[in-house]
Amino acid sequence: MDFSQLFKRKAQAGNVAKDRLKLLLIHDRINCSSALMDMMKADIVAVISKYMEIDADELNIQLLTIPSDEYSEKVSMLSANIPVQRLKI
Repeated sequence: MDFSQLFKRKAQAGNVAKDRLKLLLIHDRINCSSALMDMMKADIVAVISKYMEIDADELNIQLLTIPSDEYSEKVSMLSANIPVQRLKI
């Protein structure tokens, strides 16, 4: 039994729906379809999986739009949080 999972809070349905809506709005702003985002996510997972075992259930890849100090406009940023279980090499 993994004791770290015992005390971990599960995401509530409302929070999950809110996060999904935010993601859809961001994708819409930068013209990135859900299908394209899913393809990018699959490619990223495939490449990283060659070298590491990852926790796919806890994987979080997002395309964000953030304000920039260097530019007058907002910029897009790809953010990936990929829990690594172990290296394969």
